[in-house]
Amino acid sequence: MVEIKTPEQIAKMREAGLVVAAVHAATAEAAVPGATTRDLDQVARKVLADHGAKPNFLGYGGFPATICTSVNEVVVHGIPDDETVLKDGDIISVDAGAIIDGWHGDAAFTAFVGSGHAPELVELSRVTEESMWAGIAAMRGGNRLVDVSRAIETYVRRQPRPGGGKYGIIEEYGGHGIGSQMHMDPHLLNYVTRKRGKGPRLVPGLCLAIEPMISLGTAKTKVLADEWTVVTTDGSWSSHWEHSVALTEEGPLVLTAPDGGRARLAELGVTAAPDPLA
Repeated sequence: MVEIKTPEQIAKMREAGLVVAAVHAATAEAAVPGATTRDLDQVARKVLADHGAKPNFLGYGGFPATICTSVNEVVVHGIPDDETVLKDGDIISVDAGAIIDGWHGDAAFTAFVGSGHAPELVELSRVTEESMWAGIAAMRGGNRLVDVSRAIETYVRRQPRPGGGKYGIIEEYGGHGIGSQMHMDPHLLNYVTRKRGKGPRLVPGLCLAIEPMISLGTAKTKVLADEWTVVTTDGSWSSHWEHSVALTEEGPLVLTAPDGGRARLAELGVTAAPDPLA
């Protein structure tokens, strides 16, 4: 069953989403050459504690950390540790979540460590982030779940990859419903397949975590021996962007964006819903 939220519940999710945004800001600042991924985890843990929020990753299915830190060819679920030291030229995707009064927020971003990144890496992150916003813009009444998937895939497929070839849209992982739990129905693919059909209709009260994961090469992944870390099978670097989004009677509200998604959605001709906490 797809969980439909009341306006009051969406407001509580907005509280959790703003905590996630604060975690993003702090970890982005801490992602510098010489920092370990555990350093970033400790930064995130402090932000959550300062806001009176609980981490929704720590202990989830046995996951041992507060955030996921995925460096270079790691797609998702990288475990923070003392051995992974960030270097100039690395890229890192930070996936973070928060719980406020039982309601969840979840979002991810890709950061550039240091300077001197190859144009293809800058473009990879841009394409991934923009495809996420294309999916968010498709989250409107009358559409179905597949319309979000199609918007993401269409954007990615239309972007020329520097040096030729195609971007890999990761197949085994995608977005999901979110609310009273971090992962809920429906599962959201970042591409369209006839096997999945059109999916549920998008109605007010539906909340989705929209999260494309794109690589410079393959769409295939494998899980390492720690049973968490997901890497591309060809070693190509990847990017991950995610926002939690609520569909309201007045349009989409990006729960994990500081401005609720107002600025970016306006660029796409979509009016974001009013912020219930404003």
